[in-house]
Amino acid sequence: MKKKQRIRITDTSLRDAHQSLWATRMRTDDILKIAETIDSAGYYSLECWGGATFDVCMRFLRENPWERLRRIKKVCRKTPLQMLLRGQNLLGYKHYPDDVVERFVALACENGMDIFRVFDALNDPRNLEQAIRCVKKYGGHAQGTICYTTSPVHTVANYVRLAKAQASMGVDTLAIKDMAGILTPGAARELVSALRKALPEMPIQVHSHMTSGMAAAMYMAAVESGAGCVDCAISTLSSFSSQPPTESVVSILESEGFDCGLDRDALARINDYFKTLKEKRQPVSSARVEPVDAGVLVHAIPGGMISNLRSQLAGQDALGRLPEVLSELPRTRADMGYPPLVTPTSQIVGVQSVLNVLSGRRYSMVTDETRRYAAGYYGRTPAPIEPKLRKKLCGRLKPIDCRPADLLKPGLVAAAAELPPDTIKAEEDILSYALFPEVALGYFKWRNADPQNREPVPADVEEAKKTASEATAKESEILVEGNAAPVPPAAGGTPVTAPLNGTFYRCDAPGKPRLAEDGAVVKAGQPVCVVEAMKLFNPIKASAAGRITFLVEHGRSVTKGQVVATIK
Repeated sequence: MKKKQRIRITDTSLRDAHQSLWATRMRTDDILKIAETIDSAGYYSLECWGGATFDVCMRFLRENPWERLRRIKKVCRKTPLQMLLRGQNLLGYKHYPDDVVERFVALACENGMDIFRVFDALNDPRNLEQAIRCVKKYGGHAQGTICYTTSPVHTVANYVRLAKAQASMGVDTLAIKDMAGILTPGAARELVSALRKALPEMPIQVHSHMTSGMAAAMYMAAVESGAGCVDCAISTLSSFSSQPPTESVVSILESEGFDCGLDRDALARINDYFKTLKEKRQPVSSARVEPVDAGVLVHAIPGGMISNLRSQLAGQDALGRLPEVLSELPRTRADMGYPPLVTPTSQIVGVQSVLNVLSGRRYSMVTDETRRYAAGYYGRTPAPIEPKLRKKLCGRLKPIDCRPADLLKPGLVAAAAELPPDTIKAEEDILSYALFPEVALGYFKWRNADPQNREPVPADVEEAKKTASEATAKESEILVEGNAAPVPPAAGGTPVTAPLNGTFYRCDAPGKPRLAEDGAVVKAGQPVCVVEAMKLFNPIKASAAGRITFLVEHGRSVTKGQVVATIK
């Protein structure tokens, strides 16, 4: 009797699935109560770290993400742990210096991480080099990644070239990351077959989302063409904008003669557990999501990104303008060289599209991140940006052609020097601060407070019910005590107003000097402060020349149209 081919299953329930459906609000204790059963089920790997989990652990759950990793590893001894790593961006929205990347990877390996799925939002191989090198150096399994999308410049031939570039870096396996769920069965056959022909010894894994409803059928086509592993989530945490259901995919594959090697009884126990947990952790907004969004086949916007757009517009009191944003977004993406829509490019393109709609004039408001993207500081765009538009987007920022991280100074020593000595309990705290300075400081302050006087962690699903504006206000309360009502504008002078609801900052990045001192003489059009909204920095320019007086304190929440300064 012919031996059945083994098709491996990676479980995403502990990371991507609850990030897609439960706003990443699953807690470490939730995971540990079922971890032993998950470890015994026979999965190839457990994706349990990376993505948004690191940020959310500190920002909302008041947990140490490093401790989460250690505790999961202590229980899960049979199954390799896996994480999603954004290349030179690590877990954030910008490039980090090479020394930060190396120490992060080293500590992740030391604390129990086995498999690193390394991707770059632009598919720029230069942004993968350091992370892949470090994963190999410290004994991890390096999985290269193709971020799949469609456009005039995204062809099978180009994807094969990208795969070969990653193979030359020494990756152990290769993943096709279909973050929007738009990879059709036919396209999957063509792409997997081409990759198998070009790299016959390279194991191929496929990741997708059920946003369009096609992923399970696409998995079957990919497996028949030579893919050896697919990403699934236990059924309660599957479908919608999450991965296909494990139980269904296993039944489909085994009916076609493949063997997945999973314990069906264990799967049933796992699913029963998450059915109960769902009552506490699923946000109300997620429960109302349509099971299939066929529109994604037209606009190619990942399900998680659409939920972000809803939250962002709700935070700006403009939820009714979502159809305009969905219409604008493909235009903005084409303008910006057809980047794949995955973190951080999904955030950059999405927020810029929102601003194009809300401002009433395209690119009249441009985020700092859009400027840096256009200037090459995120990497090489898939297609060139039209020169005149690129010049407008860059503003005074000089475009670059080199690997962006080559311009960054080492960051660990500086990060350690900025932290108060009594804040640091371990080297991992320095890494947490280097990645998310304001968030880490808020967490450290909470952690170091008297347990009797700590701000309580919101119970169960209530945190996930927050609107984006409420979440922004909460973050401001963490950073600045008091958070008093906005100061009314002083009499006289030209007002400088907040263009959006968000958090007011006097500098454009943590640790940097203020853009303008109180009482300084400024020029018209000069950046003088920033409003952080929708996770990006929106510079505010002086509305006139003269002496500036600020009316809002650094770190406080502001509303659209609020006067933050006057110029006389």
